[in-house]
Amino acid sequence: MVATSLPRRDRIAIIASLTAVSILAWIYLVRAAMPGQTGGTMNMMQIPPWDAAYFLSMFIMWSVMMVGMMLPSVAPAVLIYASVVRKARRERSTVAPAWLFTSGYLITWIVFSLFATLLQWQLDRAALLSPMMVSASDKFGASILVAAGVYQWLPVKDACLKHCRSPVHFISMHWKSGSAGAVQMGMRHGLYCLGCCWVLMGLLFVGGVMNLLWIALITLFVLLEKLLPFGAGGGRVAGIIMILAGLATQI
Repeated sequence: MVATSLPRRDRIAIIASLTAVSILAWIYLVRAAMPGQTGGTMNMMQIPPWDAAYFLSMFIMWSVMMVGMMLPSVAPAVLIYASVVRKARRERSTVAPAWLFTSGYLITWIVFSLFATLLQWQLDRAALLSPMMVSASDKFGASILVAAGVYQWLPVKDACLKHCRSPVHFISMHWKSGSAGAVQMGMRHGLYCLGCCWVLMGLLFVGGVMNLLWIALITLFVLLEKLLPFGAGGGRVAGIIMILAGLATQI
């Protein structure tokens, strides 16, 4: 949904800003995945010891990845929020700027990145990941695929997706005033988005945490599921494909 009440210049500025941040995140991921790059993760021959420095590097990697993957899909909500800000200013009211709403959204995904890093650490300890950060167990990989497919059909997925697909409804239902309120709204929207996508992020351990093509495909899937009119139905069809793919690997 487009915030039609927002002037074209403002829409372009917001979309350009979100795009620029996403591109910077992808540049970081590409450089991290390139051979010969210091600290590169995709071409490691063995998993470094999980000391504080490596944990921090993995947390940063996950955080930047989530920014690159999830920021494009929040654009409609940011545009709607920005239109509310502009209307409030015309009425001489004060509403927190849109960047605070966006920051709250990203905070949710950065917190998720911390848990993803902890999960990766434990999977490494259990010898379930290869040095390329791909599932080292066919059964583990199949379980993730089946779980992701089943989740696409659960009511909690549908409930969260409705909020993500209807930013106007979300903002009207969960409006909070002030700067802290804008951040809280962004975080809440991020939680609904997380409710849609957290199992899908597990697929990164199937295709490769630093497999750029795999990351791009998941990013595109999340974007289309939220924005296209048939996104919800398409997500269910994709869920069936995931389940069948997981089961096929065990035949």
